[in-house]
Amino acid sequence: MNFKNTATVGYGLLLLALVVAPVLGAYPVFVMKLMCFALFASAFNLLLGYTGMLSFGHAAFLGGAAYFTGHALKVWAVTPEVGLLLGTAGGALLGLIVGFFAIRRQGIYSTMITLALAQMLYFVCLQAPFTGGEDGLQGVPRGKLFGLIDLRDDLVMYYVVLAICVGAFLLIVRTIHSPFGQVLKGIKENEPRAISLGYDTNKFKLLAFVLSAALAGLAGSLKTLVLGFATLSDVHWTASGHVVLMTLVGGLGTLSGPLVGSAVVVLMENKLGELGTFLAKVTTIDWFNTLGESVTMVTGLIFVICVLAFRRGIMGEIIAWLARRRGAKAR
Repeated sequence: MNFKNTATVGYGLLLLALVVAPVLGAYPVFVMKLMCFALFASAFNLLLGYTGMLSFGHAAFLGGAAYFTGHALKVWAVTPEVGLLLGTAGGALLGLIVGFFAIRRQGIYSTMITLALAQMLYFVCLQAPFTGGEDGLQGVPRGKLFGLIDLRDDLVMYYVVLAICVGAFLLIVRTIHSPFGQVLKGIKENEPRAISLGYDTNKFKLLAFVLSAALAGLAGSLKTLVLGFATLSDVHWTASGHVVLMTLVGGLGTLSGPLVGSAVVVLMENKLGELGTFLAKVTTIDWFNTLGESVTMVTGLIFVICVLAFRRGIMGEIIAWLARRRGAKAR
């Protein structure tokens, strides 16, 4: 079985697991949250992993779209599909604005522009009266999709989120394997050569920025619809740091890496306390009971281990190992 077939089987098994997860007792809201962050990480990976542009401001697109959708659903009383479209469009618009300035600089200067503009949006969300300030935007209704499908049922909402996330992931896959995606890879590998071949690299980078921001906005919109609120944590710089961590831990420049990385980070943040309690019972060491309060420390430790031990990330190392095995068999 070649690598392409192996990947197809792996994605098929993952989809099957997600389809049956609620039946097997998984908490639908938690799995939906995980899928939203997986989409967020995949959108970020499209920009960094395949275009080579590091953004420290991706929280602006996630959180900005979350507020757009929440306000539209709660105040304007639009239907969920309109709210999602408005949030995605809002993310794309923010991406256009941030990308317009970011592509005009290279390296760390471009990255700092994205961070600065994202922080400006954070303070807007903190001060603006319609965002709820420090309390956030609470009580966002789910409503009925197309006026027919009642999203107040968690199980119904789950399969709607699953369908949207799968569709968005397929869009990313199609983009990467399209001629447009090949140009993005060329820009990442050798931008001067891409320019010499006649490509307007700024145009391609801006398009990639807008697409990545739109997909991140879709993730933020879905998150607001699922949880019923949008808060400052969605637009804070730490959310940008989390998505960088998810992508690097899972495997930069791989399709499956952000999915694995987001699962690792989200599960760790939500289940670390339970793991600490279990270890405390098994080892009778009381310190493990405080493990849930040390999420940041454990996250940093995982990042350090990732950088030192497997720089390609989890899926990057697995893919490299499979490639070595195929090479050995071919000889």
